[in-house]
Parts: sequence; C-alpha cells; structure tokens
Amino acid sequence: MFAQVFGSCTFGLNGYVITVEVDIHRGAPDFDIVGLPAVSVKESKERVHAAIRNSGYALPVDKITVNLAPADLKKDGSGLDLPIAIGLLTSAGVIPQEAVDKFMFIGELSLQGEIRPVPGILSMVLSGKEAGIHTFFMSPDVAGEALLCDDVTVYAPKTLGELVEYLLGHESMTPAVRRETPPTTINDVDFAEVQGQIMAKRAMEIAAAGAHNVLMTGPPGSGKTMLARRITTILPPMTREEALEVTKIYSVAGLFKAEDIIRERPFRSPHHTISMAGLIGGGTIPRPGEVTLSHRGVLFLDELPEFPRAVLEVLRQPLEDREVHISRVNASFVYPSDFILITAMNPCPCGYLGDPQHACTCSDGEIRSYSRKISGPLLDRIDLYVSVMRPKYSELTAVVKGEPSVDIAKRVAEARAVQSERLATWHMQSNAQMGHKQLRETCQLDKEGSELLREVFEKLHLSARSYDRIIKVSRTIADLNGSVNIQPEHVAEALSYRNMIQRR
Repeated sequence: MFAQVFGSCTFGLNGYVITVEVDIHRGAPDFDIVGLPAVSVKESKERVHAAIRNSGYALPVDKITVNLAPADLKKDGSGLDLPIAIGLLTSAGVIPQEAVDKFMFIGELSLQGEIRPVPGILSMVLSGKEAGIHTFFMSPDVAGEALLCDDVTVYAPKTLGELVEYLLGHESMTPAVRRETPPTTINDVDFAEVQGQIMAKRAMEIAAAGAHNVLMTGPPGSGKTMLARRITTILPPMTREEALEVTKIYSVAGLFKAEDIIRERPFRSPHHTISMAGLIGGGTIPRPGEVTLSHRGVLFLDELPEFPRAVLEVLRQPLEDREVHISRVNASFVYPSDFILITAMNPCPCGYLGDPQHACTCSDGEIRSYSRKISGPLLDRIDLYVSVMRPKYSELTAVVKGEPSVDIAKRVAEARAVQSERLATWHMQSNAQMGHKQLRETCQLDKEGSELLREVFEKLHLSARSYDRIIKVSRTIADLNGSVNIQPEHVAEALSYRNMIQRR
C-alpha cells in the first residue's frame, strides 16, 4: 500500500519540504531508503522500527521502500525519523491517509518512541509555510522556536504513540502556545567601566556608527579585550527581520535554545586554534562558521598574530563581499557574513614594544616575524588602527565614571539613521557597505580635504581600497558630528586612525 507524508530537512541555511513516499508490498522482507539519504538518514530505519514496535504497533513482514523526494537533494540529519514512521504506519493501514494530509512532521525518534528535537526548526517551518503547510508536529522542546513563525499551528506530542492516537481521533491535543518574553536592555558590561582610553573609546564609537573594522594594538593588560566586549552595547538594536535572520542561522547551527528570537547582536570570540572550516564554515554538508554566526554582530579575534596565517586569509573574501561562498560536490552554498571585525594584538611577542614602563626583550627579527603573520591584504581591509596604551593609576582610581554605553548608543543610532536614509536607494544601512559608486555620489570632499588626503595617499602609498575606506570613515565621523558635508577635520581624524603596523 502506498502512503505519502511531509517532512523537512535543512540544506545550508534553508529548509526544504521533503515528501516521504512509502510503499509496502509483498516480497522478501527488506527495508530500503532511497533519494540521496546521508548516513544519519539511512540509520533511521533501525530507530523507526524499534520506536514503532515499542509504541505498541506492528509492521507487516514485507518489502518496504521509502523514497525521499526530491530525489536529487542530499538529505541529512535525524529529523526525518518522525515522517518516515508516520508514513510506514499509514502505508500499513494503521493511520488513514486523509489524517496526515497537509501536515508536516519533524523530529528524531528514540528507540522507545520518544520524539526528540532537531536543529533548524525555524528554517523548516518557514519552508513548510511557503509550501502551503500550516500545521506542524514536533518535539515540545522546539515548539517555541517553531512558533516564531507567524500564522502556523504547532502540536508538540511527547511520544510517537501519543501522536498516532491523536491522528486516529482517540485522544485530543492542545496546540502549543507561544510564550511572550519581554525584551531586556540590561547589559552585563558598560563603557562606563572603561577608565581612560579616550581615543580608543572614540574609535569604538566610530566603528559602531559606520560598521567599520578595527585593529587595536597595545601592551598586555591595557584594556583591548575590555573595549571589544563592550561594542555590542552601543550598536543599534536589530530589526525583526535581522533578528529572524540571526535566529535562523543559530537554529541551523544547533545553538538556539531560547523561547524568543535572538534580539541581541551576536558577539563571537573564537580561540586562535580555530580551523579554516570552523571560521568560514565547512563539512560534507557545510555548517555555518564563526563569520556567519557573527552576522549582524561582531567577530572579535584576540591575539591576532597567534591565528594561523592560512586561517586569517580566508577572511578576505567575506570582509569584502559580506557573504561566504562554499562549494561542494553536491551543491554550492552562500552564507551571510555581514559583521564588524574587531581585532587585538600585542606590538611584539613580549608585548612591550614602545611601552615607556617596560623594556622590550624581542629582537628585530622576532618583531618583524611577528608582525608579518598578518598579511598586507588583510590589513588593507581594516578601517581603524588604534593604539591602546596602559591606563595611568590616576585614571584607574578616578571617582568619576566614564560615559555610559546608553549615551554613546544614542549618538550611534542617530548616525545610523542618517546613513540608512542617505543610502536607502541602494538598500544599505551603514557607510561600511558603500561601494565606489555610492562614495562618488554621497561623499564629496572639498578642496582642502582632498589636498590633505592626496598628501597622505602619496606619502604612505595607500591602495585604492584604503582610499575608499578613509573616505567612509570620514563620512561616519561627519555623521556623528551632525555635519551634512565632510569637513577637513573629519578627514584628518580619519587619517589619524590609519597608522599602519610598523614592519621592521
């Protein structure tokens, strides 16, 4: 007997509706799953068989064929256990076909028939809704995530037996209810805690206002990490579309455990032992890497020269294109990676080069080798170079606190609003997103500013990319100062953040 039910799986960041077709007919006992199943899907037949038996149901001892359509799409994950089980019971005549039409079933099955959660629920539900399916069955642990999608009905049975009894009409079941959690604006960290570091805090404000990349250089203990961890407190709040986009990424990565969408901008700080696949994404069916998990937020790389050079080099394309392209035999994937890169490093291996209080013990060769771990093309993609010096004792013991994050965030939000309005024609939100065309149309310099930039450009032998980035930073500084036009002082301040790492 033939039966058909709907399930889903993820491919990249998107969910796909999978039609599970089951046919049971007389023949030598066998169980085949076809339609490009991965190993995790092939193994489902053992879980499904045991779950059905331990739930009190029996399957005929015949030949079973399960087809997962579309057959040319690679299926991975354990979320097809539940639709396969329901399809088998429908094909065996336990459940009538009309009882499962227009429903989607998502979940892994334990050997006892318990329905377990799987990652990527939000993407799967969104794909089902686009296909015209509005009723879903899944584990209670992920029902809240599914309800982040509007206009859907979600049922959350705990076991396969409970679900079958409901489909047969023997038991009632109440749809899951969405829990509304009020957004919180309480931060564990605040810029008011940073004593001194006026120039560094100003650079963080410019970076947040224009979504610019930053490299901080200074001795150990000067506050580089402290500054980086507070930049998310001054970034504008995400729109609902951005929040859903970030939540979808974390759902597919299996990192979403909350009842509501992710409202705070991501802050990712991977260790310097991370691999290329961990940073950029990878695997047989690629999973999101740190650059994608940082989307709409901040990627912080502490101790930058300690990262393998090959790992750092893979950042060049995402920083420029704001998306990651990963190609595999089965398909090509495009993951978003629109993030602010904040990096920190010591000036030399011992950390005290240029420190008036400590003598540097490194040789010229060691310093040169240390600085050359970061390539010129990667440095060229950084907008602001900030020297962070150790604060004085009087600054650390000052009674008056620094400016709080909430005040800085107001200026940043106003600057972002100006940028969003100015760049609305190109659907951009920040100055860092501008290309050469947008720069020519929105960032004209006067004669004095152009002459200043020309002198520095020729003296430092800057690249065309560096030229554009200086103008972008100048435009952001002008926005923060409430200026319609870019003034020479804005260009001068932007140039002051362009002091390249010295290579000896």
